[in-house]
Amino acid sequence: MLIRTLFVWLIGLPVTVFLFIVVLISLIFDRSGNSVHFIGSLWSRILLFLSGVTVDIKGAGHLLKDKSQILASNHQGAFDILALQAFIPIQFRWVAKKSLFKIPIIGWSMSLAGYIGIERERAGSAYKSIEAAAEKVKNGTSVLIFPEGTRSAAGTLLPFKRGGFLLAVKSGVPVIPVSIQGTKDIMKKESLLISPGRVKVVFGKPISTAGVDEKDLMESVRKAIEQGLG
Repeated sequence: MLIRTLFVWLIGLPVTVFLFIVVLISLIFDRSGNSVHFIGSLWSRILLFLSGVTVDIKGAGHLLKDKSQILASNHQGAFDILALQAFIPIQFRWVAKKSLFKIPIIGWSMSLAGYIGIERERAGSAYKSIEAAAEKVKNGTSVLIFPEGTRSAAGTLLPFKRGGFLLAVKSGVPVIPVSIQGTKDIMKKESLLISPGRVKVVFGKPISTAGVDEKDLMESVRKAIEQGLG
């Protein structure tokens, strides 16, 4: 594990810096953030390859083409982010806590790509962030949320937070349940050591948000994610 981890850092760090320079250059030609998202997907694929991680995809046909949607995924480990960024075959933006946007290079790239920051600590600011995010979704931007809000060290689903489902109801677009497993042992919580592994991602059928409240929607999405993990 130690040798693998050193290998990833020694090669991954200069690759990260180089691709950030490419991100800055891409903004000269494309202000939409699509190019930045594509470069982020390439970066994720490189890090997965260096880490010895393979990703199996099932149900990609359930993703909506040329239409905005909200992807709701369980969260088992740090490599969820790399696997989803690399292998979700549509343009989307992450919804993440605002503090992540302060991380050098990665956080800056998130901002440049138009990812959406949520202020979780203050309810008023969080609500305004959700309303702003809903407008983006209505205008054609697909987003990805982690309803649990944090990683589940045991791999079982944690209680869901209300915010992502409020966003879904306000935007009125379908929710795609995403079930991901296999990442929790690649890099364990509170550790930087990396082990090779296989990740499985299952996309469920779209769930309509029409005429439902966030509580009922939350339950439907939770059941769909559990089914994908089974």
